[in-house]
Amino acid sequence: MGRRTKLLPAFFIAPLIFALCGVLSLAAGQEASCVRDDFVAVVDTAAASLRALNQANKTKFQDRLRKLKTKNGWSNEEYLKAAEPYVRDPKIAEFDATSAKLLGEIAALGHEGSEASTLDCGVLTQLRARMDVLVNTQKDKWAYMFENIDKSLSQ
Repeated sequence: MGRRTKLLPAFFIAPLIFALCGVLSLAAGQEASCVRDDFVAVVDTAAASLRALNQANKTKFQDRLRKLKTKNGWSNEEYLKAAEPYVRDPKIAEFDATSAKLLGEIAALGHEGSEASTLDCGVLTQLRARMDVLVNTQKDKWAYMFENIDKSLSQ
């Protein structure tokens, strides 16, 4: 079971939370037109969406990988090698790079906001937009991965 887990793509929930620590600490205790709860809500919503997306798709994807293993008669060793393209390929690398870039931008927003004398609602808007793109990027990544494995299962 541990080996199958290694085949799953890394999701960015933990780095997302760490990247946003600057934004959350910035929002704490400062008087501004935006309040800390606004920032927390954006982060919580995005993190919940990413967790739900991962929970909804992880088991289904693993099941399809196992079906592919059975269909092709792969041994465990063959399976580890043969399943890799379904979780790592140039397109998946693009999704991961986009997600990493977004996390960097989110962290930068936190840094930028922490140097401001007051909490900037514009930062909140930018943060929300980047979080939405991050969630949508992960949705697209799952859709792409399912499309690839479903093609192989139907052949």
